[in-house]
Amino acid sequence: MPPLQGPSGPPTAVRWRVCALMTLVSFVAYLLRSNMSVAGVPMAAELGFSHVQLGVVLGAFAWGYAAFQFPGGFLGDRIGARRAITILLLLWAALNLLVALIPRTTAGAATTVLTLLFALRFLMGAAQAPLFPIIGAGTTGRWFPVSGWALPNALQNFGATFGAAATGPLISWLMAAFGWRSSFLLTAPSALLCAWLWWWYVRDRPAEHPGVNRAERDLIESGRDGEGLAPPGAWRAVLRNRGVLLLTVNYFCINYLFYFFFNWLFVYLIESRGLKLLEGGWYAAVPWMAGAVGAVLGGWLCDRLWKRLGSRRTCSRLGAAGVALSGALLYAAAQAPHPLAAVLLLSLCLGAEQFTDAIYWAAGIALAGRDASAACGLMNTGGNLAGGAAALLVPVLVDRMGWPAALASGSLFAFVSAGLWLITVVERPAAELADAVPAGAAV
Repeated sequence: MPPLQGPSGPPTAVRWRVCALMTLVSFVAYLLRSNMSVAGVPMAAELGFSHVQLGVVLGAFAWGYAAFQFPGGFLGDRIGARRAITILLLLWAALNLLVALIPRTTAGAATTVLTLLFALRFLMGAAQAPLFPIIGAGTTGRWFPVSGWALPNALQNFGATFGAAATGPLISWLMAAFGWRSSFLLTAPSALLCAWLWWWYVRDRPAEHPGVNRAERDLIESGRDGEGLAPPGAWRAVLRNRGVLLLTVNYFCINYLFYFFFNWLFVYLIESRGLKLLEGGWYAAVPWMAGAVGAVLGGWLCDRLWKRLGSRRTCSRLGAAGVALSGALLYAAAQAPHPLAAVLLLSLCLGAEQFTDAIYWAAGIALAGRDASAACGLMNTGGNLAGGAAALLVPVLVDRMGWPAALASGSLFAFVSAGLWLITVVERPAAELADAVPAGAAV
């Protein structure tokens, strides 16, 4: 490894190139996790699945994703972000390819096909679970200076939501041209390309990267108290941290709303609003594009206000306002008489919800200190248990009460989330980030 460059000259920008790769990986992650919600309509028609059976398949991802969130942070701690993310990307490619090989339903084989799809989606959730605990907490915390965590997380979220936006038109076009199975086959290589790029450029810590000069390293380390090692079993403090536990319940509530978009937006536009397959793919992209803009705006504003108002007022005010607005807009969308009005309101809703996402992650890092990866893993566990709940509750509500009731349930969870923000105190000193990323332990 070449020696670290000297202190002369302005700081290098390696941290932003690492951020760009984190954003690209997030894009691919959402492309390969959102494809099932778009392919689900023709897939269910071919395989003879009901709404609830399709919900079981879609929910399998969320159950696997939730189950491996908390261990996901420890995976990065144990083997390093460079190695961990590379392995995960290879798994995403393999699992995506296996979905394309699912056999057609024959007499007596419907249960077997359903079980295979459930298992593959569960494993995809498990393989994607460590991504954001590793890069959203650990890598961001290690590569960016104190009070600069929200914008990198927002850019990762921009990549994720833009990936979800691209999924609708891309997968719809691939399905129309080649069939739903080929839509999985042809998108898998994107993960292989990312695996190569990540392994080639990213390092676990700035000090290990030959392109980082002393000025950039000093900038990243400014305001930290030193890099202390976490004592054995320190992660247990996460389970006793009231702020982290409130944040976990809060993230569950708002992610119920998010998972409506993730799993059911395309189906809703086709079934409730009467859009055609390709038309629905393009309209389904619009809310995710608004979400990408909202994510960046929220991260940028959070970092700016954090320096002026402090962590407590910034997180509670911005977080509560964003999620309450998203709940009101979702309810209004359910009542909209025209499909275009519904799409507009849904777009504003997802933009407001994604505005808050980086605030959750910045709050998790600030609350947990050296245990940030584990804390954000726990928070994301709560957030993605909501995915399993939404995947099953939404189709039940649709079958019994209709689509407006299903959307109203998301509004209710958003309003509860707003209340939780108002009682969550984010006050841990930001300078304790050094404790979040122990020396010698890559996250």
